[in-house]
Amino acid sequence: MNRYDLIIIGAGPAGLSAAISAAENGLSVIVFDENSKPGGQLFKQIHKFFGSKEHKAKIRGFRIGEELLKEAEALKVTVVLNAIVTGLYQDKEITVKIGEEICHYKGDAVIVATGATENMVPFEGWTLPGVIGAGASQTMMNLHHIKPGNRVLMLGTGNVGLVVSFQLLQAGCQVAALVDAAPKIGGYGVHAAKVARCSVPFYLSHTIIKAEGEDCVKGVVIGEVDSSFQLIPGTEKHFDVDTICLAVGLSPMSQLLHMAGCKMQDTPLGYVPVIDESGATSIPGIYAAGDVSGIEEASSAMIEGRIAGTKAAEYLGFLSEESAKETTAELELALDLLRKGMFAPENRGKKITLTDEGIPVSVSLLTKGYLDEDELDRFPGMAKRKGIHPVMECTQNIPCNPCQDACPRKCIKIGETITSLPVIDEENTCSGCGMCVASCSGQAIFLLNEEYEPGYASITLPYEFLPLPAKGDTGTALDRSGKEVCQAEIIEVKTLKAFDHTSLLTMKVPVGMASKTRFYKSGGCSHE
Repeated sequence: MNRYDLIIIGAGPAGLSAAISAAENGLSVIVFDENSKPGGQLFKQIHKFFGSKEHKAKIRGFRIGEELLKEAEALKVTVVLNAIVTGLYQDKEITVKIGEEICHYKGDAVIVATGATENMVPFEGWTLPGVIGAGASQTMMNLHHIKPGNRVLMLGTGNVGLVVSFQLLQAGCQVAALVDAAPKIGGYGVHAAKVARCSVPFYLSHTIIKAEGEDCVKGVVIGEVDSSFQLIPGTEKHFDVDTICLAVGLSPMSQLLHMAGCKMQDTPLGYVPVIDESGATSIPGIYAAGDVSGIEEASSAMIEGRIAGTKAAEYLGFLSEESAKETTAELELALDLLRKGMFAPENRGKKITLTDEGIPVSVSLLTKGYLDEDELDRFPGMAKRKGIHPVMECTQNIPCNPCQDACPRKCIKIGETITSLPVIDEENTCSGCGMCVASCSGQAIFLLNEEYEPGYASITLPYEFLPLPAKGDTGTALDRSGKEVCQAEIIEVKTLKAFDHTSLLTMKVPVGMASKTRFYKSGGCSHE
């Protein structure tokens, strides 16, 4: 029998964070993961995280994964891969399948951080090759560098569907459409906006009727649904695609906790263990952290892991009650900040009509994926200024404030509540450095100068596609919906290490088009 102070099941963001916290307090820690590489979902996540510095905001997921692995290695945490935990028992003993051998381990405490599994929905043809989960497509693209398909339809407009759709575009795939049975987009508006301006349409109140093809996906038929989610006859629409991605939610992988006899409950977040704020289950010494205890973002999972690791150290006598209380209080405050705003857990399913500041939300953003021109003036981040200045198309209360920290002249203010809408500080002058543009995790900040030269304005936008345009290139400016609006000339391309692979394109457009243009496409306008 192999014995450790702490056994952790799952080497994802929650599990690794728990291991680091526990090992920092002197525990001998072993982590098991069924995958061939540690890090869980982090190494699939090439986008920048939201939150604040404490939440590793504006750092890309795979970078965070690398940091966690280095910390765990430095603390002598043992990580066993290709190890499937097949049993968890009340006395905190586990059975693990490693190769062809079943091994037994005993821990004085156990943290379960097994994460979640992708949901699927059945429809005619759903078992055809070419119907895959959004997470599977991320694995193909970001771990194995393989395109999932050439032309893809995405089902689901939560953050996973939106983020993966953008990554499909970055990988060189065409995204035919995003489809969702709900009447509004479920994820962050900034994620939807960066997909919409790439000319990808949204079909809300629609669902997949069938996948076409005999040996693999050749096409897909969708149809509109009514308020009861019943198909409306005569609304069928066909798309030629070779891949259908499903981003229809996640289910906590809580089977081991149920097997151990932990008290369980059905919740809107899934079938999860009953836990307290520290992650402690009904069985003393067994904890849960991350998506296994309720689906949230990876930022939340990391903090939950830290809390569980700290409490396990206290439970085993490696940390005093006072020290544990002090540490967990700070972590709980950081976690609470992530759980505020429009997307807070208590707001799930609610119809939000006003921001926290009392501003009417953008109906267009919720239903089409982009802001309408007549909605812009109501949001504080889009106030017009003379000369070069930031335009912040951040219109929802989401937990994020890197732009405030990035601006060297403190032109941008969010305040202590990180879900507040950003505003421009009128007392400070923008230098045009672009740090706010590059740091924005939602790619929602632009630099505008309507006085660039007579008759022309300049607009600086974030760009994460290859190949990069070059100074002097001419192409097409697209508006927020992805429609061509005018010819654009690239006047500067800025790529710095500090931008972390977000290049800044500055293009010249007619001054009357400055407030419309939000993306650049190589090649001339089709209507010119």
